[in-house]
Amino acid sequence: MSNYHAFESPELPDDYRRNIVNMKKTLRAQIGDVNALFAEVSAFIADEIASIKAQQALSGSAWPELDFDTIANGQVTDAQRALIKRRGCLVIRNHFAREQVLGWDKSLLDYLDNNHFDTVYRGPADTFFGNLDASRPEIFPIYWSDAQMQVRQHPRMGAAQSFLNRLWTTHSQGQQWFDPDINALYPDRVRRRPPGTTSKGLGPHTDSGALERWLHPAYLKVFDKIYRNDFQAYDPWDAAHRTEVDEYAYKDTVKCSAFRTFQGWTALCDMRADQGVLHTLPIPKAMAYMLLRPLLDDVPEDELCGVAPGKVLPISEKWHPLLVQGMTPIPDVHAGDSVWWHCDVIHSVAPVENQQGWGNVMYVPAAPMCPKNLRYAKDVFRAFEQGVSPDDFPREDYEQQWQDRFTPRQLNSLGRKGLGLE
Repeated sequence: MSNYHAFESPELPDDYRRNIVNMKKTLRAQIGDVNALFAEVSAFIADEIASIKAQQALSGSAWPELDFDTIANGQVTDAQRALIKRRGCLVIRNHFAREQVLGWDKSLLDYLDNNHFDTVYRGPADTFFGNLDASRPEIFPIYWSDAQMQVRQHPRMGAAQSFLNRLWTTHSQGQQWFDPDINALYPDRVRRRPPGTTSKGLGPHTDSGALERWLHPAYLKVFDKIYRNDFQAYDPWDAAHRTEVDEYAYKDTVKCSAFRTFQGWTALCDMRADQGVLHTLPIPKAMAYMLLRPLLDDVPEDELCGVAPGKVLPISEKWHPLLVQGMTPIPDVHAGDSVWWHCDVIHSVAPVENQQGWGNVMYVPAAPMCPKNLRYAKDVFRAFEQGVSPDDFPREDYEQQWQDRFTPRQLNSLGRKGLGLE
């Protein structure tokens, strides 16, 4: 990953260039007046950005917020749901008790120290999150600590994930696309960023596929309303065909084998909004801008505005200046809060110099159970039993012989369901 505002021009294989040229011809024929549609989408996004900036000026943040108890007690109003769906992101306050989360953070550090991580660490196996000039990484390639597994299978996590999943239309086109109340236990890493860190951050991007968003047959169905020139009818919360998408496999590439309604993390410490934190463009329908932009005449016929095989989908000042204007930081968060954003939402991590305080988070998404996620859950259970890296991540396998690794007998019912065991 390059720095905050720059992405390199990709070198695409000839077969992909041919596919892109053919795809553009097909989509332009379906859409008709591409320029008029792009203007419609741009006007919508400009209005949304104005609303976002007005809310920031009024309250300090455009991010919707809910207290966990409001969710747990079924007290979320229709207006609050509508705002979350409009913005595509949410901070859940007091998701976990502060002291419990601080205990998890300490136990993660003990897990690393007791197993001599500094001695065995071999350096970054991928460049997805960049690297810092320090003896320890920023993103720790561990998956099976007691703290991580306790968070993943915690009833409060399950309740939040179910609420988020139910923001989606799960039944459409005559079928149920996923079960909102059972979540696949998707393992990811942890970030521990110490005070004094200087980091270039991560440029604006989306995950869950790059080339796939134009070339994969299921994504063509997901975005059919856009490609049929009916932007107003496009609903980014309709789950239809989302669970049928598979990211293309490329050598030495981090990818996601699960469908995630939301990406997310849980704060393990307090973090100020000006300390190199997550930013989003809180407009789920902005994906239409991304999809239409390469179809305009100023883009080479065999390119997709910086998209490359096996990389995230980049947003740049060169190709997407309107979108860059709307990037919005999360509010200040506290230990125990959790942060969530829709799988299409553009996001980044701001650069920071001499960071004040820690920046520790545990990545836990919402990944509702469906055939695709069940298949991956079985692979996850195999990796969990063996203490190796999950298939979606580089094979580093630090934890095979580690002490105090979480074991299958410690799984509760949520954990077993999330691994496809019940």
